[in-house]
Amino acid sequence: MLIAGRYRLHTTLGRGAMGEVWRAQDEMIGRPVAVKLLLSQDADPTAAARFRLEAQTAGRLNHPHVVGVLDFGSFEDRLFLVMELIEGDSLSHVLATTGTLPAERVARIAAQAAAGLAAAHQQGIVHRDIKPGNLMLDADGNVKIGDFGIARFMDDLAGGLTATGQIVGTSLYLAPERALGKTAGPPSDMYSLGCVLYQLLTGRPPFQAASAVAILHHHLDTAPTPPRELGAELPPAFENYLLGLLAKQPDDRPTAQQAASWYSTGAWQGRPEPLPAVRPAQRRNKPDLGVVGPATTYALPSAAPSHGATVTRDVAGARRSRRRRRSGVGELLTQRPRAVGAAAGAVVFLLAVLVGVAWFSPDSSSAETPRPGSDSTVGSSPTGAAP
Repeated sequence: MLIAGRYRLHTTLGRGAMGEVWRAQDEMIGRPVAVKLLLSQDADPTAAARFRLEAQTAGRLNHPHVVGVLDFGSFEDRLFLVMELIEGDSLSHVLATTGTLPAERVARIAAQAAAGLAAAHQQGIVHRDIKPGNLMLDADGNVKIGDFGIARFMDDLAGGLTATGQIVGTSLYLAPERALGKTAGPPSDMYSLGCVLYQLLTGRPPFQAASAVAILHHHLDTAPTPPRELGAELPPAFENYLLGLLAKQPDDRPTAQQAASWYSTGAWQGRPEPLPAVRPAQRRNKPDLGVVGPATTYALPSAAPSHGATVTRDVAGARRSRRRRRSGVGELLTQRPRAVGAAAGAVVFLLAVLVGVAWFSPDSSSAETPRPGSDSTVGSSPTGAAP
């Protein structure tokens, strides 16, 4: 079948209550596309309006993690929507085949899905139906958010295309404020994303019950079981942040941009923050044991001043680094023994001088007395004659 003279339908990719999705070929530019074809405009009065809304909202977005809308029109009284073809599976299919995913892969999905939601929120668009079936994975495993069929603009005071009091969305992933019938906002999408991540990690949604009403009550009043208590292997930081996404109050949840940054930077691994740079130590007005003052000369008292011994203390730089404080203190402690040794040497030298002087100085008490009959004399008479 050829739609609008350029889109040739090949195989059916999926079918729902509103329409069916076909794999097709854009023969005008020669690329594969996905064509969503509305089945009937008579079955649901709001179907056509919702279909147009999806085209308008997704058409305003141009982001790598949002399924791009390429064209919109009518063919044989049936509306069609041409979208980017995603060569991959939805997360609902992944859950059905694998059950759970490792924390590293879930963190990547979280970062990309949050980035796509951040782009939508910046354009004033709330998705309102984030669930595994609306999160697609392409051939490289990258997330693409699709199906903006029940999205709303934040400036739409009517709250969408539903009748008053009707809740739009899937109960397993519905935010508490939505369960109360309040207007959906960006925090509602973040709660739904938290429910999806919880299921990817544990294999089950945060809350399950026999009826949709009972599930809504759980969203309102029941705290979710921490994923690690259900056997999920993930860092505590990841678990705490995920439980923050599931906070009951909208203002307590992180924004899409915050979540995208947190997951993409690896913070989910709980790596320690780098320590702050060490500031240089401030100088204190206290004596610094590592700094030696100006050179000082000490003279030791001596009987022979010309031979006085001196001890000179070495001069250290006034700006000696803190690393050498310990060695500086050691020098001070060793200077006293050196001074004592020098003083002892000076005393010994002084004693030696005194002994020498006493030994060689003339003194009668030390003269030898001549023996009787000896010709030896000491001294001479004034006349030089013998007595």
